[in-house]
Amino acid sequence: MAPRAGLTLHPSDNRAEIDRARDALGLAAGGRRVVVVSSGDPGVFAMASAVFEALETAPEWHDLDIRVLPGVTAMLAAAAEVGAPLGHDFCCINLSDNLKPWEVIENRLRHAARADFAMAFYNPRSASRPEGFARALDILREECGGARLITFARAVSTPDQALRTVTLAEARPDMADMRTLVLVGNQATRRVGRWVYAPRRAV
Repeated sequence: MAPRAGLTLHPSDNRAEIDRARDALGLAAGGRRVVVVSSGDPGVFAMASAVFEALETAPEWHDLDIRVLPGVTAMLAAAAEVGAPLGHDFCCINLSDNLKPWEVIENRLRHAARADFAMAFYNPRSASRPEGFARALDILREECGGARLITFARAVSTPDQALRTVTLAEARPDMADMRTLVLVGNQATRRVGRWVYAPRRAV
């Protein structure tokens, strides 16, 4: 958000989301007009949940006028760029183990793969936890085989946008970072020219 007259910016670290939400609620309770900014959709792995989590412990703020304005989340923006890979049943999983243990992530990965969902992965790989995505790829190859299509959509809708679709057998952990949204197809997902799509009929 660009600075302008009358606007006060309060930058914060993305690891301090609850503190950021509490600060915003406190300012609003003091009569200020406050906007909590998230990329994508605020309700998908973003700040709306943090605001309501902070609100839960502060009944004095329950009557504040809070509005969640929808946006375009990364999985939908990425899917639109590559075709229609979410054209049938799908799920999305946050691969960060900052707020949940790896065992939970692995359990969800295995069940989603066995149920033949197309999958969208947020926060696949960071400098502080590079090993998690390698483990996720191993699990996916074990459950789905090597022929399944996987798309790496980096920095979608920016000048740095990069799209790459390979098979699980060809996928490497270093193809993803924290700016990458990863899409894994179901068993029916296919290529049509440069496009990737999931048929609407179940296999």
